[in-house]
Amino acid sequence: MENNAYRSRRDFLVTSASTAVAVTLGGSLAACGGSDAQPATFSYGVASGDPRADRVILWTHAKFPDSTAAVALTWQVASDSGFTKIVSTGQIHATESSSFTAKVDATGLSAGTAYFYRFLDSMGTASVVGTTRTLPAANVSSVKLAVFSCALYSAGYFNAYDAAAKSDAQYALHLGDYLYEYGADPAKFGNTDALTGTTAVSLNRVISPANDMVSLSDYRTRHALYKSDPSLQALHAKMPWITVWDDHEFANNAYVNGAENHDNTSQGNWLTRKNAAARAYHEWMPIRTDATGDLLKIYRSFSFGNLFTLHMLDTRIEGRDQQYDSFGDTDGGLARYANGLGTGADATRKMISATQQTWLTQGLATSTATWQLLGNQDIMARMWFPGSVLQAQAVATASPTPTNMQAVQTAVTDYLTAKGARAGAALGGPAITPTQAALLNPAINPLLPYNLDAWDGYPSQREAILQTVKAQGKKLVALSGDSHNAWFANLTSLAGDKVGVEFATSSVTAPGFESFGLGGLASALDGSALVPQLGTAAIGAGLGLVNDLNYTDSSRRGYLVMTVTSDAVKGEYVFTSTVKSRTYSASVGRTITVASNGAVTYS
Repeated sequence: MENNAYRSRRDFLVTSASTAVAVTLGGSLAACGGSDAQPATFSYGVASGDPRADRVILWTHAKFPDSTAAVALTWQVASDSGFTKIVSTGQIHATESSSFTAKVDATGLSAGTAYFYRFLDSMGTASVVGTTRTLPAANVSSVKLAVFSCALYSAGYFNAYDAAAKSDAQYALHLGDYLYEYGADPAKFGNTDALTGTTAVSLNRVISPANDMVSLSDYRTRHALYKSDPSLQALHAKMPWITVWDDHEFANNAYVNGAENHDNTSQGNWLTRKNAAARAYHEWMPIRTDATGDLLKIYRSFSFGNLFTLHMLDTRIEGRDQQYDSFGDTDGGLARYANGLGTGADATRKMISATQQTWLTQGLATSTATWQLLGNQDIMARMWFPGSVLQAQAVATASPTPTNMQAVQTAVTDYLTAKGARAGAALGGPAITPTQAALLNPAINPLLPYNLDAWDGYPSQREAILQTVKAQGKKLVALSGDSHNAWFANLTSLAGDKVGVEFATSSVTAPGFESFGLGGLASALDGSALVPQLGTAAIGAGLGLVNDLNYTDSSRRGYLVMTVTSDAVKGEYVFTSTVKSRTYSASVGRTITVASNGAVTYS
């Protein structure tokens, strides 16, 4: 409990700082309507982000009620919650031109240190107090990250953010789809849950504006709605965030020159929309804008001492060519994909620009940290499915009769049985049959990607990056999002050489495979369906439909906790029991540890 002397000293500091601001700025603000006579409101909390060893970005939103006047603010960083030991301070304005957001790079901080921060208006009205920390010093022994992706406001409550705010994670890493562009129409993605019957209306999670985000005002309004969420506010106030965007901060399946969910006729010029989305993102997120002022350049690196370098990629907006599967080809783009595997014209297509690829190559080469982490929006591993399963699935999708649906299950069972038989034969069991051998022969039953919007749609560039990592001898860990499901996979070259691993987080709320009735698919995908036959040897053995996939969860929402030491990288897949109620529980579904020598353990 505070004593009177302590409280008086704190109040004196607050009043003194506020008076200084009022004397300096009060005259100019009075000319704008005298709004400094009433306190500002801090409706969207505070946030920090893009930490460095000596600085961190601080963010807030401040506005006078019923006024467009600028709000003069003092920001303070202190080593104690009472702000008796202020280590960095300054003044900034929240103005109409920046949507009344205010963002500052607070410098002069010490490495690996936790701090308290806040904003004060000219009357001494204070924002909530946030906590942040700088990047660690070189000799750090352990770092813990909370990793997120895909937060669809209308689909449910942000319980994953709430759980992480109560955890001991030190930094938040958001890999994109921080918000979604869709409007409030019940037919729009996420507004109606066919499985549970819940709607955005029943959850009181109706989106605004009611239309798809297109204009600058639209994007600003949607950002404000998201930041009104108490769980999101709490996590922003708890720890610094490192973020990148994916497609839905702009429009679904975006690329450099367009997006699947953009219509030039009804929604105007794509570049105009893209620039508006980027401007709102930089206004409303605690991200450090590039020194060039280019709002579309957000790839950047962070050094976590001797443990790891985090390379944050932009695989969506900065350099991506149009997706293979968005040209309307009858084969879904697979012919183009096959051409891209070789030396044909499609082999030059890019997920990231040549400039960003060079930046990544140089960053990997110069880093002396134990681990190299990629903050990556899209699944990087080869998610190749057997053609026999994809063909049966295509037929069933076109005509979902009981017979066709059963054919899909039969195709899955036959393939898994063949894999299990081959594993058993290697342990001295019976030889596999000719039919099983044919199923497992990629020349007869080819392996094909299921999602050409991911890195699988840009195989040549992925191969170039993996070969670079292999040649440099780096320990590579990709952290990925976008898919709405949890994954752990090997990163392999086209020749099958293991180059690294990928931890992909589930979504915060956006529905995954369970929304298509495929929530039980996980055991077939990762091979854990063979545990009854092979025991724990089936875990992580690549015996599922996807060779490089070692673990997946296809039905639950949540986030990923990554603990990095010099000896190992540990991923804990945390799932929330529901996103349809604010009452929930959180539990770890699987813990996977990758040792520095490459050994992987599952628990």
